[in-house]
Amino acid sequence: MTERVAVVPRERMPFPIDAAVMAWPPDGVHPQTRRTETMPRTIAAGIGLTEYPFRTPSGFWRWIDLCEQGGVDSIWQTDRLISRTPILECMTALAAIAGRTRRIKFGVNVIAVAMRDPVLLAKQCATIDVLSEGRLLPGFGIGSPRAPEWDAMHLDRTTRGRRTDEALEIVSRLWMGEKLTYAGKHFQLTNASISPLPVQAELPMWIGGSSEAAVRRTAKYGTGWQAGSETPETVGQVIAAIKAAAVEAGRAIDEDHYGASLGFRFGSADDPGVAKAIESYTARTGRDARTHFAFGDADAIVERIARYVENDACKFILRPVADGDEDMYAQTRLLVERVLPQMAARWPRAPRGTG
Repeated sequence: MTERVAVVPRERMPFPIDAAVMAWPPDGVHPQTRRTETMPRTIAAGIGLTEYPFRTPSGFWRWIDLCEQGGVDSIWQTDRLISRTPILECMTALAAIAGRTRRIKFGVNVIAVAMRDPVLLAKQCATIDVLSEGRLLPGFGIGSPRAPEWDAMHLDRTTRGRRTDEALEIVSRLWMGEKLTYAGKHFQLTNASISPLPVQAELPMWIGGSSEAAVRRTAKYGTGWQAGSETPETVGQVIAAIKAAAVEAGRAIDEDHYGASLGFRFGSADDPGVAKAIESYTARTGRDARTHFAFGDADAIVERIARYVENDACKFILRPVADGDEDMYAQTRLLVERVLPQMAARWPRAPRGTG
């Protein structure tokens, strides 16, 4: 449920950033606020689920084992609480994946922060990071204004931006070990703290969304940015805006902490599965799936990924367009056997097997 409005146009970048707004925390020592140098980027490929296509739990775990053993970098869940289609609750799913696996990282693209209690969210993330020995990749967003969850949970959708900003500050400061007293419009805390703290000294905070507000939010709180289903050109525009906003804030986000998400399917244009995916996506979003998905053989999929790399993205959530257990397994196996080796050869900074 990533924010998907008001994409920053190229001619307006970099837009002016209010320095007072960006200077968070005013008296703190957030390590990302102090960082002015970045790490070199590496290319890596994770795999994501939009829906839960498996008929039985054993099919899901068979797929998870394939990702773990096949060298996929990370597994990503979707955050939806109300849906006619089957979707797992994301935090519960991450905890289960943590117990099943030993190597692979995992996250959510993205958690609708404004729908969740920030103290509980901070505690859940810290617990999963501890039990997985530092493999959590939390991604946060504002949530779609059209999501049915707002009414179901008796929340005002018009305040989701401010609730998100307050929640991100609370989560960040609790992760740093603060004993936090906080007086916000939507959240108030007195001497709140959590323990144990995350294993990762800087637990990643990937922010989603492509609006100007999302850009400012990423520059202020984020350690990375994860796009939803956007074109390579849009991804490049938003990344440029985030970099400019981070400079205004006196911060730097690592060059390899910019991500993109796209669906993929091995098959020709005549493949019924491809045609069905294009029709379904276009009906749901009003977008042309051919500009947002990667279809064809391994060469075509890697070339599509390369367009995002050219626009400064380097971490990828690849979503199999599949129907049922066996189709999902087959599409993922082809990714592992044909795409990941090509990516490792083309972008050798990434170790073979991690994309």
